[in-house]
Amino acid sequence: MRIATSTLYQLATQALLSQQAALAKSQNQIATGKRVQTPSDDPVAAVQLHELARAQSQYEQYDKNSTAVTGRLQLEEQALADAGTVLQRARELVVQANTATLSDGDRKSIATELKSRLDELMSIGNRKDANGEYLFSGYSSATQPFARGASGSVQYFGDSGARGVQVDAGLQIQDSDPGSQLFTNIPAGNGLFVNAAGAANTGSGVIDAGSITSRAAWVPDTYTVSFTTPNTWQVTDSGGATVASGNYSSGGAIAFRGVQIGITGVPAAGDRFTVSSAGTQDVFTTLDGIVNALQSGASTDAQRAQFNSALNGSLQQLDQATNQLLNIRSQVGARLSTLDDGNSSRATQLTDLQTAAGQLGDLDYAAAVSKMSQQYVGLQAAQQSFASIGKLSLFNYL
Repeated sequence: MRIATSTLYQLATQALLSQQAALAKSQNQIATGKRVQTPSDDPVAAVQLHELARAQSQYEQYDKNSTAVTGRLQLEEQALADAGTVLQRARELVVQANTATLSDGDRKSIATELKSRLDELMSIGNRKDANGEYLFSGYSSATQPFARGASGSVQYFGDSGARGVQVDAGLQIQDSDPGSQLFTNIPAGNGLFVNAAGAANTGSGVIDAGSITSRAAWVPDTYTVSFTTPNTWQVTDSGGATVASGNYSSGGAIAFRGVQIGITGVPAAGDRFTVSSAGTQDVFTTLDGIVNALQSGASTDAQRAQFNSALNGSLQQLDQATNQLLNIRSQVGARLSTLDDGNSSRATQLTDLQTAAGQLGDLDYAAAVSKMSQQYVGLQAAQQSFASIGKLSLFNYL
């Protein structure tokens, strides 16, 4: 059988190129530290490595989301702490203003500070995160949540939404709370009812915040406590039916339908006080009302009684607002704790994924270097063989 010289050269060249390709592949594996360079190197391992890389990428995205949510929640927690400090100072000022020895001038000075505290609280409600988005606008993060409207009162321009961010498989964390929940939808009074003195009262009776003795006995309605004489009272419902009556003594309890209130001072015949089902009131309206009351002054006994009744209700309302902030702040703390736990769990899972990927795709350097040495020797042998084949021509012997 005769073999053409060109065929010998072609076979030798193919063998040489194959040896060079194998050596280059080994060198590339050693340079990168990866055993599986293409799916053909190990089809089963390649599929598993792809799934591990996908899972690792997903966990890394969860980490980024968690970092972003943590930043916003920490800003919210600081804002709530600052708002709580403002409300505590406002409460101290109201208690101070409710002292009988203060003059109208003193109360106006307190009103001036309260106005600055109100502005400070609005500023806190309008805080932004690092991306320039408002913290307390709900979904409308580009809209300033709080501003004074045409009526002069502070209004909320955000919405009631709360964004949930995926921080793990099946777990979303709320990254903020809407301002409506924090500052506007504050339960009025004690959450069940709210008291007020009649604007036309002429006596010096002052109503307190009242208390609940039995929620089950309470029937929501607007009740009127009327003084038929300075020493007798009766409670009627919105339909005019008498609910309770009795003799008056300053500070004595007036009880009916699961609640009781206290009135001090000397009411006049015809004076009225209302006990209404509680709705909600925003904290800005509460502070505006206090400022207005302090600036109005009180020169007569009846005016002072109205003033004291209003401040008693305002103190209760400030306490409600403070409790609301504390409740939300505790929820924010719980979310931050959940994020911390999730971060620790993901760190462990990422380590496991990286370990598994390393076991499948990382190179055994000792074996790879030994194999490359063998391939190098084989390549040298192939090169020497190719050189020898080139000397087999008859022309070399003529």
